[in-house]
Amino acid sequence: MHLKLEKVRKQYGDKVAVDDLSLDVPKGSIYGIIGPNGAGKTTSIRMIMNIIAPDSGTIQFEGRKVDGSFRDRVGYLPEERGLYKKMTLKEVITYLADLKGYPSKKTAKAIGPWLEKMNLAEYTDQKVEELSKGMAQKLQFVTTVLHEPDIIILDEIFSGLDPINIELIKNVLLDLKREGRTILFSTHVMEQAEKLCDHVCMISRGQKVLDGTIGDVKAQFGRNAVQIGFEGDGKFIRDLPGVREMTEFNNYVEIHLEANAKPHEILKAAVDKLTVSRFEVMEPSLYDIFIDTAKVDPAELHAEEGGSHV
Repeated sequence: MHLKLEKVRKQYGDKVAVDDLSLDVPKGSIYGIIGPNGAGKTTSIRMIMNIIAPDSGTIQFEGRKVDGSFRDRVGYLPEERGLYKKMTLKEVITYLADLKGYPSKKTAKAIGPWLEKMNLAEYTDQKVEELSKGMAQKLQFVTTVLHEPDIIILDEIFSGLDPINIELIKNVLLDLKREGRTILFSTHVMEQAEKLCDHVCMISRGQKVLDGTIGDVKAQFGRNAVQIGFEGDGKFIRDLPGVREMTEFNNYVEIHLEANAKPHEILKAAVDKLTVSRFEVMEPSLYDIFIDTAKVDPAELHAEEGGSHV
């Protein structure tokens, strides 16, 4: 395994932020640490980065204890974004690449293509303070990966990005994986983890509740979910026989069925009262699996970002 945590624990006063967390991040994979705000994701990443020390447990990279030298081999994007605002884009990329010991000639050659890829090329000689928040976040992503790190660690990478830039970052991460990079990222956005990750570790209140490949995690829950898209008031579906629980979205619902429930009976009841546009028997989403497993209030997963999250 590339990165390994074994029984890592961190406590602040009476609060246990991370409770005996163990995980293995395979080389060349995209690995997601997922959970609501306050679950312990950022604290876990800070311990991996040796920013804070665990109270107990071990963290190893390629069989060796993580220490200060590890930072030169990693591309790290923290949850708290920060760049030198008076520098131009070109200057800040060059400076941060130099801090990582990346050859200046390679940096000069890579700046143009990376800024082009991030749709920032026209701002090369502008100051960072002139960028929008989303543009600055893309710039910081460039500084995180340009020096060709062995492992890329991203804390809440998608926070604050619009859908177009989320898709852009997602595609770049997949390209980096194809190049053999190992990527570890945290997120409370389950949909993004489901699209990107080979492996996930779900954390709730500092404890691991699920760990494995996306396929393995879903296999544990079987094909017991139905998604119905419709027009009308579908609240009655929650009370239909065979419905264990229901999660409502804007114009559709996802339903977890009892073991002996028949999906076609749910469809018949829905068609009698609603204009149904879509009906699909499907594997449960990571969103539903997490809520079911960790007993999380769905509102926690949509809480506004802000402040420092453990």
